[in-house]
Amino acid sequence: MHTHLGRPLPRRRFFALAGVTAGTLLSSCAAPRTPVPAATGGDPWRRFAGAEINVISENTAPTAAIAADLAPFTQLTGVKVNIVSLELQALVQRVALDMAGGQAQYDVIYADPYQVLAPYHDGLADLREFIDDRTYPPLEGGLGDFVPTQLAAAGSFGDGGQVYALPYDAPTMVWQYRADLFAKYRSRMEAELGFDPTPGPERTWEEYRKIAEWFNGVDDVPYGTGHQAKQHDSLMCDFSNVLWSYGGDYFENGQELGLKGSTTPGRCLLREPAAVEAAEFYRSLVSIAHPGSLGWDWDGVGTALRAGQIAMAPNWHEYAASNESVLPGKVEYAPLPRGPHRSANIYGGTGIGISANSSGARRGAAWLFVNWATSPGTQLSNLKSKVGGGTPTRNSLYELPEAKAAMHRPSALPNMLTATAVGAAWEAERIGLRPKIPMWNECDTALFTELSRMLAGQQTAKDAMNRAADRIDRIVARGWAA
Repeated sequence: MHTHLGRPLPRRRFFALAGVTAGTLLSSCAAPRTPVPAATGGDPWRRFAGAEINVISENTAPTAAIAADLAPFTQLTGVKVNIVSLELQALVQRVALDMAGGQAQYDVIYADPYQVLAPYHDGLADLREFIDDRTYPPLEGGLGDFVPTQLAAAGSFGDGGQVYALPYDAPTMVWQYRADLFAKYRSRMEAELGFDPTPGPERTWEEYRKIAEWFNGVDDVPYGTGHQAKQHDSLMCDFSNVLWSYGGDYFENGQELGLKGSTTPGRCLLREPAAVEAAEFYRSLVSIAHPGSLGWDWDGVGTALRAGQIAMAPNWHEYAASNESVLPGKVEYAPLPRGPHRSANIYGGTGIGISANSSGARRGAAWLFVNWATSPGTQLSNLKSKVGGGTPTRNSLYELPEAKAAMHRPSALPNMLTATAVGAAWEAERIGLRPKIPMWNECDTALFTELSRMLAGQQTAKDAMNRAADRIDRIVARGWAA
């Protein structure tokens, strides 16, 4: 995902970007390392006092909040933390080079599931090493406190049971709409459209399109809907919601592939009738949307909604704080509409993990940071931050009285206004998961390139899906190599 959401994805393979081979990386990851100093008793949080660690992260909301206030961690542990915050493409390049060198310039790594975790999981430590070791401070609430679908999608790869990362951020696409306009026109819309227009997963995508066309005819906003249909990763994200809702997918067992990951996903399914039907509907939807949609990514859509250019849009839920600051009380949130198959809401979250090459006191101190940064207390502090934010990945935080109160206006924590919508979106039957495969970036580019040609009128929906599938099959057939 992202701006502060962390989703502008690079378009090259990681090993090619870094100029390394898989063999080089794997042999480097196996290099000997200095053991973590043994525990000597006392406060386990102070075990590595005096150590200094380096953290590399995408420039996301949680990282901005933590970087602005590291004092609580330093006071708790005595560990100095240096945070490098980058655009995702630059982060992936640095991580690739660091791992290939067999060193650990970066101890804690923002492990994007598609750009770091899938290709580089062998270069990440299995966090069970720390979770199961009673000489470390316990993981508050245990692994069971994380949203299950997020823990699997952001933290695992394969069937080995390893935990490579803990969920750190959780941007998810939901239906964002001008509640004031829906309230103003609800009765009239229901009478003229013949159905209850109230947003939610009971609405269909066909009804969403009819609502959008209806708003095109009133004066309150220029257009009913806007979309992130730029030739960019955002186009894949926006289309995927429709694809899954129509029963289409990229590969067989798509949900399992998104949770567990694989290096051999098999044949692409975009040629199937459900995918073609989804593409044809998406083309028709964008055709009646704000014309700026063809040049917008998620930031463009968010800006358009806040500027009063559109009445509704699918977008990442973490724009809630910005929406509330510009349109206080006027924007509400719901799961996305359903298609013939289901309601699908793409998940764009990421976890943080530890470099397998990190060693000595730095390795232990890195775990203290990962433990602390994903703890309920830190996530609550992030919600309150004036420079960051993010959304909790811990179930227990949503049960806190302070968090529950913030789910309703007036809200001191405006991102919590989306809690009901994203909670529903994270359920197993609604969450939308991209294929967690090492070559996904190339597949993503193939898809949004063909979709963009379709939206420009250069090819039909069927041709777009066939050509995307052909390109994806060739990418997958090459396997994962530099």
